[in-house]
Amino acid sequence: MNLAARIDHTLLKPDASEKEIKKLCDEAKEYGFAAVCVPPYFVRKCRQWLSGSPVKIATVVGFPMGYSNTPSKVEEARKAIDEGANEIDMVLNIIALKAGDINYLKNELTSMTTITQMRGGKLKVILETGILSDEEIITACKLCKEMTVDFVKTSTGFVKPGATVEAVKLLRKNLPKSIKIKASGGIKTKEFALELIEAGADRLGCSASVSIVSE
Repeated sequence: MNLAARIDHTLLKPDASEKEIKKLCDEAKEYGFAAVCVPPYFVRKCRQWLSGSPVKIATVVGFPMGYSNTPSKVEEARKAIDEGANEIDMVLNIIALKAGDINYLKNELTSMTTITQMRGGKLKVILETGILSDEEIITACKLCKEMTVDFVKTSTGFVKPGATVEAVKLLRKNLPKSIKIKASGGIKTKEFALELIEAGADRLGCSASVSIVSE
C-alpha cells in the first residue's frame, strides 16, 4: 500500500507561518502525499509552490466550529477554489444537526456541493464525530448521501476525541462506496493510520505525516 498517497499533509494551527507552509508543500512533493491542507490565506502561495505537481490543495471552510451561516461558507468556498484550492473541507453546522434542523442542513449541503463541484472541486464534510451521538452521525450520513458530497470527514482535530476506528466503521456502514471517508485528528503513528484504513478510511488528515510514512 502507498500510504503517502492517502494522506492530506496538514497544517492548520492559527499561527502557521509562510515558511512552515512552504516546507509543508516541499514535503508533500517529496513524499508524494495526496494533498496539503492549509488555511485559506495560503492557498494562492500553495498554488505557486505546487505548480506542476500532482499534489492537491485542500483548505477549510467554516473552520473549526462550523456555525458560520451558509452564504458565508459558500463565499469562502468560491474564493478558495478561484484562488487554487482543489478540495474544500467544510465543517457541518453541528448546532443545526443537534437541533434536528434538517432543512437548514439540506440547504447548506446543497449550496456547498453545488459551488464546489461546479467549479471542479471536491467537498469533504467534517462531522466532528467525537461530540455526536451515533444517531446524529447516521443522520448526517443520510444527508451527505442525498446531497452526493465527495467525502465525509471524522473531525477537525481541534475537538477531542479526533479520529477513532469505531467512528470510521460507523461512517463506512452508513455511506455508499461512492462517498469516501477522511479520518483526521490525533493520527500520530503508522499503526493507527493503517487501523483507520482497515476500518474504511480512504484518506487521512495528518500533521505527523512525515514521521508516519518514515516509520
